[in-house]
Amino acid sequence: MMPPEEESLAGGGEGDSGLVLLQALKSGSTRKQGCDPFAQTQRSKLQHRRARINQQINKEMRMRAGAENLFRATSNHKVKETVALELSYVNSNLQLLKEELEELNSSMDVYQNDRLLSSSSESISVPMIPLGLKETKELDLLVPLKDLISEHYGEEGVLFEKEIKEFMELRQAMRTPSRNEAGLELLMEYYNQLYFLDSRFFPPTKSLGVFFHWYDSLTGVPSHQRALAFEKGSVLFNIGALHTQIGARQDRASLPGLNQAIDAFQKAAGAFNYLKENFSNAPSLDMSAASLNMLVRLMVAQVQECVFEKMTLLCTQHDFLSRLQLAQEAARVEDVYSLVHQTMTQAHVKDYVPFSWTTMVHVKSEHFKALSHYFAAIALCDCPAASDAELPEQEKAFIQFHVTMPEGPSLRILLQDPEERRKLGKAHLKKAIMKHEEAMRIHGLCKILRKMDILQEVLSFAHKRSLSKYSEIDHEEDFFETGDAPDIHPKTLQKPEIKSPNFSQVKVTDLFHRLEAGLKEGDYIISVNGKDCKWSKHAEVVQLLKSTGEEGVEIGVITLQGSEGPKAADKKAAAMSSGSGLQKSNKENSRKSLMNSKSASTLLVWSKKSKRSKKSTYSVPFTTVGDNEAMY
Repeated sequence: MMPPEEESLAGGGEGDSGLVLLQALKSGSTRKQGCDPFAQTQRSKLQHRRARINQQINKEMRMRAGAENLFRATSNHKVKETVALELSYVNSNLQLLKEELEELNSSMDVYQNDRLLSSSSESISVPMIPLGLKETKELDLLVPLKDLISEHYGEEGVLFEKEIKEFMELRQAMRTPSRNEAGLELLMEYYNQLYFLDSRFFPPTKSLGVFFHWYDSLTGVPSHQRALAFEKGSVLFNIGALHTQIGARQDRASLPGLNQAIDAFQKAAGAFNYLKENFSNAPSLDMSAASLNMLVRLMVAQVQECVFEKMTLLCTQHDFLSRLQLAQEAARVEDVYSLVHQTMTQAHVKDYVPFSWTTMVHVKSEHFKALSHYFAAIALCDCPAASDAELPEQEKAFIQFHVTMPEGPSLRILLQDPEERRKLGKAHLKKAIMKHEEAMRIHGLCKILRKMDILQEVLSFAHKRSLSKYSEIDHEEDFFETGDAPDIHPKTLQKPEIKSPNFSQVKVTDLFHRLEAGLKEGDYIISVNGKDCKWSKHAEVVQLLKSTGEEGVEIGVITLQGSEGPKAADKKAAAMSSGSGLQKSNKENSRKSLMNSKSASTLLVWSKKSKRSKKSTYSVPFTTVGDNEAMY
């Protein structure tokens, strides 16, 4: 894979803002619309700035490419010095733009719910990490598609201008999806239409001659490719990114909000995982396997954090076992965030991920480890010693609670002796305080996070709560040295799911269905694979077509042309039925373009060479779309 700066050198011209008024609004189309890109919301302002920075990065990188070419080509010493100075200036500008974009990607509070802070300090929700949408340039497909329709299908391209413009309007709308289910449906509708477009206009042996331009979500580096798979992959990335924004904006102080956040982050993980498994050779770093693996783990961690918050909300009882359960849930959150932090600090990801993200994940890992020890201490110190009736159940839970059993008396004595419980609880509180202070220290290292008041308040409140509890149980006559509490075994009652995208959820009709196998409304299928079906019922013909395999099917068709009148057309069709029709076959290309297929969508590819004959035999492959695609 080329480094990002090399990828961009082959890119096209200046990128547009990616935020323009929708053509569909002007035309009065009833198709789904994107949101108003000029609405002065915080998120739209953020997206405006992102688009502007993307343009500037594109411009600076093109200037750098030209300067590098001149530096290599010239032998004049003075020219080399001047070009070297220009390169230094351009690289400085690029670094500033990169830092500005990183600050935008770190603006987590913009995507959060307005009610992050509830009336109770214990119900403060820590901000989640959302992703900004990938930006793309406008694309004019009118001329290329009209030309291909004329050349490949033998139809007048001008007759399909309405369908082409409708597709372009759909693409324009999906660039500014609203941050809700309607926005997701819009992206999914466009994604599904791309499969129909792929089968019709992107054969493996012919290039449509158009480039798809997209900007990296985190670096703003532009990439461009002819492969439609790049367009599909980028749209799928935005589906995942939009799920992260929907998840971040939920009111997690309520049970419905938590459930919606869990669902959104699980679907985001599913979209990124599907992209990782089904698309390869991505030209941009945000869609590389290493980055997508990091994003999947990050989404799973955020789901696990929501699960902990859900358990805290549902835990109305303050008994010993409930507190142990909360401690283990917090330990599970710490466990998954530690994995995310390890992933973010790997060589291929470290220099790409915003420092604020890496710091936030590290802070959360330490914070939830502190919470796990805090709840363990509360279970031991605030809950009464186990009675003889409660002892068996508490022993069973406690024996699986620690990673290693704590030193000291037997388990039975520990659970029934208040003093022994206080000693172990004090050790857990000591560890909680240490981890709280470590979280606050790491938080202080990041300038962007220091500006995030809500996170500072969460860390400060948790730290003071543990200090207060420690002071409460600390006795002046304690002459024993507080030991080191063992780590808590992570455990969860709700394991996160990775929910793959449900493409069939949004039903679409092929915009270019009028081109289907050269068939038009009013045509008659008279044979299927040589079998006469002039007098067969509709259901019987459909069954014949469905029963064919990947080798394709030959269809005999009679077209009745209206200008001659129905009787004349019938006579002409009958007269020609005994003659041999023209073979219109493109089996091999069709089979190559639709191989490795798994999807349930039936797509047709064919070649139409003559418009003179009204009886024709078509060779049409009835196969399906391949899930695994390459972007190259």
